[in-house]
Amino acid sequence: MPDTPIPQASNVTSLAERRLLHETVVDQLRDLIVQGELAPETKLNERVLAERLGTSRTPLREAIKFLASEGLVELLPNRGAVVAPLKPEKMQEVFVVLGALEALAGELACRNASEADIADIRALHYHMLAHHARGELAPYFRYNQQIHQRIIDCAGNATLAQSWRAMNAHVKRARYLANLSGERWDKAVKEHEDMIDALTRRDGAKLQALLRDHLANKLVMVMEALGGRPK
Repeated sequence: MPDTPIPQASNVTSLAERRLLHETVVDQLRDLIVQGELAPETKLNERVLAERLGTSRTPLREAIKFLASEGLVELLPNRGAVVAPLKPEKMQEVFVVLGALEALAGELACRNASEADIADIRALHYHMLAHHARGELAPYFRYNQQIHQRIIDCAGNATLAQSWRAMNAHVKRARYLANLSGERWDKAVKEHEDMIDALTRRDGAKLQALLRDHLANKLVMVMEALGGRPK
């Protein structure tokens, strides 16, 4: 049996650089969409975006295709790509499922998280609070999402985590949108403080209820912003 060729160091480096470039462009384009700088149904002009992001069209096209798989972009035959619209009925469906998944994850995390895990989540919470105090929504939202992600991971259920990631990708814009109301943003922070307290006390039933209510409250704000009503 012939020996398997060993990749040259330069090839490995090149592959790593391409992967890093892809992830960077995806993150930058995702932020523009999630934070509303690229509004729903905006046509994605490759030349303009490539200049704005300081990249070439090839990694940009790859990023657009990737974000289409997350539901943030729609690919239109022979017409390029647009930012996907936020459809109230779709948001309704996804938030209901997310609420159930996060509630289950909260219960499991109270059982399975280590003390180090809980300390890490508390640290993320303190960073999030600092950005809220300064009115910095974009970095606040990044820490907010990391907290939800860590609770999901601490549940110790790979199937649940995979389902959550797929669902959450479709509503990141909506979750960000829900915090544009100052009153709702303040209320969300209070809900997070209660969630951290329940997790610290390992009160699974309490955290389960808090997470379900947290998602339900976000849905109300999202539906109001989109001109619909939660069912």
